[in-house]
Amino acid sequence: MTLPDDQPPDQPIAVPADVLPWTIHPALTEERLRVCALLLAHARRDAVRLASVEMGDDTWSIGCRAYAFGRQRLQRAAERGTHNWLTVLDGSHHFVFLIEDVPVRFFRGSADDPTSRTLRRQVIEAQQLTMALGGDKAEGLVFRLALEAAPAGAVDRVVFLALRGEDGRVECFWPIPLDVQGEASAHAPGAEPTQLRLLGADASDVLVSASPGKGRPPSGSRRRMPR
Repeated sequence: MTLPDDQPPDQPIAVPADVLPWTIHPALTEERLRVCALLLAHARRDAVRLASVEMGDDTWSIGCRAYAFGRQRLQRAAERGTHNWLTVLDGSHHFVFLIEDVPVRFFRGSADDPTSRTLRRQVIEAQQLTMALGGDKAEGLVFRLALEAAPAGAVDRVVFLALRGEDGRVECFWPIPLDVQGEASAHAPGAEPTQLRLLGADASDVLVSASPGKGRPPSGSRRRMPR
């Protein structure tokens, strides 16, 4: 990931404060990103809970399962029509989902250091982004959700990233406002049940309870892309 010229390598990434997801495209609202982030955080949590070290599960197999669970949760929510802005563009292992017409992918890893694999654009993804943003704005751009997980496997935070070019120049770095750790700890033995539970077959059963952050555009200012 490329840092600004005056950015020390050991300092947090400096991104202009006014570069928020919905300033790049109005479809990328805080509410929608929070729904997607929670679906993915739930999926990883469930994959970790179902893992069996005694039967041979390790970090690799858990990671594969968590990715598959994440794909399934987004796919099922799209199929059920729970969120009419959510669809799947590519249901393969190169999974790409759409927020309205904007393509997004997800990965597990550090938001500060995405890999070349994370930055790689699928052909269908690049074509869709060109239609959504226009050729010049979409050139070399990717949108990613980074799931940062603790050693035990639970998700610490989810970050929305807009990265451009092979070197991954940062154009937006926005931690989605979720209390993932607090929600997960609510499932400790003896704790009162909360909305974070095994979703099973009902992938759309997700309640967003974290307090919305500031800076979200008013509902009246959102516009829908023509289909």
